[in-house]
Amino acid sequence: LKRAGFEVVEPADSHLCCGSAGTYNLMQPEISAKLKDRKVRTLEAKAPQVIAAGNIGCMMQIGSGTQVPVVHTVELLDWATGGPVPPAMQARD
Repeated sequence: LKRAGFEVVEPADSHLCCGSAGTYNLMQPEISAKLKDRKVRTLEAKAPQVIAAGNIGCMMQIGSGTQVPVVHTVELLDWATGGPVPPAMQARD
């Protein structure tokens, strides 16, 4: 993403899970919700214009806890090389 021209900012504790992890959010919903809330707080603390994720489960989990658009990394790379603005970002225009 940096090489494509985006400013990439790493959140605190970026290595920690968002709580989606396959069926984890279904099997352990209370713990999963706490992990999601923590992940969203660390992401929003950076005041991002967009959140990039490479996993659809993470996109859904994080997206359910924030108003910041969450898009797949490939959508941003496509946009940077002449493709369309990612749909999640269009909704904010």
